Amino acid sequence: MEDLFSEQRAERRRAVEPLAARMRPLTLDDVVGQRHLLEQGAAFSTMVRAGKPVSMILWGPPGTGKTTLARLVATATDAAFEQLSATSAGVKDVRAVLASATRRLEEDERRTVLFLDEIHRFNKAQQDALLPGVEQGTIVLIGATTENPFFEVNSPLISRSTLFRLESLTPDDIGDLIDRAMTSDVGLSDTIGGIDPVARTDLAERVGGDARLALNALEVAAVIAAGRGVEKITPAEIEEALQRRIVRYDKKGDQHYDIISAFIKSVRGSDPDAAAYWLQTMIEAGEDPEFIARRLIVLASEDVGLADPVGLMLAVAAADALAYVGLPEAAYHLHHAALYLAAAPKSNSVGRTMRRAAEAVEQTPTASVPLHLRSAGFKGAESLAHGVGYRYPHDHEGGVVEQQHLPDEAMGRVLYQPGRTGREAGIAEYLAEIDRRLKRPPRE
Repeated sequence: MEDLFSEQRAERRRAVEPLAARMRPLTLDDVVGQRHLLEQGAAFSTMVRAGKPVSMILWGPPGTGKTTLARLVATATDAAFEQLSATSAGVKDVRAVLASATRRLEEDERRTVLFLDEIHRFNKAQQDALLPGVEQGTIVLIGATTENPFFEVNSPLISRSTLFRLESLTPDDIGDLIDRAMTSDVGLSDTIGGIDPVARTDLAERVGGDARLALNALEVAAVIAAGRGVEKITPAEIEEALQRRIVRYDKKGDQHYDIISAFIKSVRGSDPDAAAYWLQTMIEAGEDPEFIARRLIVLASEDVGLADPVGLMLAVAAADALAYVGLPEAAYHLHHAALYLAAAPKSNSVGRTMRRAAEAVEQTPTASVPLHLRSAGFKGAESLAHGVGYRYPHDHEGGVVEQQHLPDEAMGRVLYQPGRTGREAGIAEYLAEIDRRLKRPPRE
């Protein structure tokens, strides 16, 4: 009788569960995506199927299956499953789980899987509370995080855990999930007759690889379609369920750093298409436009430099325009500058010169300014020989004259080696001629 009532209660729970919960895989073979973890011979798959789980951290974007995999680890190894969320749990909750896990192990010889969602939100003291249970094997800790664990999780905990990286699902993966949900008895087979192929493609491509978001949107679209009396879900219902394209972006997390990195490397790599894509991603996600403008200004000198000096002026002009008009209109100016810099010839000679200059200064700590270069704008300067012997370049042919400008300790060093692209190629030719006339070392 108790089993019958338990089954009835489970049926009632399933009846009110959202589609994403009802479609949660029951075995590793049912999981969609994450082939690098689940394929034959992969470390994660081998460990779980052998029934020998270890404490681990699952790192990946939302909706990629972290909770599902944690549950399957417990199921596959016949372990008890305990779940805490770092947004609401504290040290007291952790100690309670450790105590119950200890009793379970001593009385039933059964292990406990503790799934800690958003482990990156635990502070150091809270994370340290987990260490005894992990070290002693009382629990198998599975921490889930969307943030880089090397930044957010304590080193002692990382060193005692195996890190597994989860990737966003592909549109094909999401398409498979949609097909399963539309035909499954616990899915939408009794709700709606099907889904239009175009609507299926739209949904699969617009959820950013997030399975949970895809299933939630599909369920909403099915309700809308059924309410309208249509036989199949159409693109119109998908559009209403999603409202807008989802841009996955956390201004303080990995996406902030990864996307700005992709943007800078795209501009540096002379790929205006990729530069525009990543820039628009940041704009739509609400990134601070002043941050973008600052990066463009830095990039204009760091990666374009003297190959096209106009790049710096244009980047500064875009920042000024942003201050004047703000978004959304200033998106034109940010794209203007990004496209110009991406299409411009590239030179990193400014940065190389900076590094060489810094090295030279560090290696000549006692260097002093030659007397003829010192300031002579005060009474008595001549008696100190300040400025004596200085040769005014404009009094000589071509505006140049042979003269020492570096301190004695740094003489002979070549710090600036011009690039050979864009306008800097002309600078290189000009300096080569000047160096020959003044008998300076070649810049090679």
